[in-house]
Amino acid sequence: MQIAHLNYSDSIGGAARAANRIHHALRDEGIESFLLVNRGSLPDPTVITPATAPGRLLARARRLLASPWRSLLKTDDLSLHSPACIPSGWARRLNASAADVVHLHWINGEMMSIADIGRLTKPTVWTLHDMWAFCGAEHYTDSTRWREGYTVANRPPQESGFDLNRWTWRRKQRHWRRPLQIVTPSRWLAGCVQQSELLKSWPVAVIPNPIDTTVWQPVERQLARRTLNLPLQSPILLFGGLGAVEDRRKGFDLLRDAVQVLRGRVEGLELVVFGQLAPTEAAPLGLPIRHTGYVHDDARLRLLYSAADAVVVPSRLEAFGQTASEAHACGTPVIAFDNSGPADIVEHRNTGYLARAFEVQDLANGIAWVLEADAEGRRLGIAARERACRLWDSRVVARHYTDLYESVLHAAQ
Repeated sequence: MQIAHLNYSDSIGGAARAANRIHHALRDEGIESFLLVNRGSLPDPTVITPATAPGRLLARARRLLASPWRSLLKTDDLSLHSPACIPSGWARRLNASAADVVHLHWINGEMMSIADIGRLTKPTVWTLHDMWAFCGAEHYTDSTRWREGYTVANRPPQESGFDLNRWTWRRKQRHWRRPLQIVTPSRWLAGCVQQSELLKSWPVAVIPNPIDTTVWQPVERQLARRTLNLPLQSPILLFGGLGAVEDRRKGFDLLRDAVQVLRGRVEGLELVVFGQLAPTEAAPLGLPIRHTGYVHDDARLRLLYSAADAVVVPSRLEAFGQTASEAHACGTPVIAFDNSGPADIVEHRNTGYLARAFEVQDLANGIAWVLEADAEGRRLGIAARERACRLWDSRVVARHYTDLYESVLHAAQ
């Protein structure tokens, strides 16, 4: 069985990390798998990038070609919008390839147009890493238009100008005539698919993102702290992700308010932030903050998880929450909200704490509870590690995907 995965990048962003891990989990189980990308940076012969310099340049420039469409939308929502309107040759190449199954991942950045996706004739699996497939151009949204259908009447009042989201949604409706097998990494995202006006009749399976638990495993805490030059005795709370402080969806503002509530409750608490540089001007939080900058290698990230007493993931919306699963694999408890992907990862009061959605007081209570509960014996961390090995280990997830591929191939006969 040959699988052709398609993702914009092989390493940049959570979707790229997930796609690459799925690809290698399959190869480790003897499946012939290849990852095709527009933007490659890893020295990996199983990752296929554009073959020529002009091809690589065009692949990177494609998203710029869609900028005029995005600029017509006037909105307060500064999150990513993808019109997916620039044609590519991917559908033709994939249909003519030797692949038995095409496996789509994050194919935005104008990697594939909406029409391209509709032209696929091979048996196809599509793992969603955000909400884009059933929304308009938005990748995440608080709007309910994806449930109702994008009409003139239900446009949010904060939007004006060209209705890019309705135009994009209607093109999906027109071009996507053949249902594809959808995979979501969380039950929350699967529920969204089933409630959506666009994809409610498409088959959906829940398969979590994998993690190699032989690589992602605990490092002795004091050793990790000495290696990273972190204080040896202070309680450390870890928060991060690519651009996590600026991205409202990641919930740093909620964490900031929770830290204010925690003043005086956790003696010596320090916050470590990874994924971006320290801001030139930062509002005081009332506790020491250390910024590690961008973390480019898994070994350093593993040390950070192992050095922390707890990881906080206060995201408003998250398709899965790889930060939480990586932390669990490293034996570190997690505090998150109970509303989206992380609710599948954290087992409440056993591997961490699930706070009521967006309630700052309960988030603060959860942080304090975890730090106290795990202070002696690391009960939560041990349970977190066991959960990661049982549910998200690469071999477990690869078997789920292999079974799904066989089902999709059988249905196509």
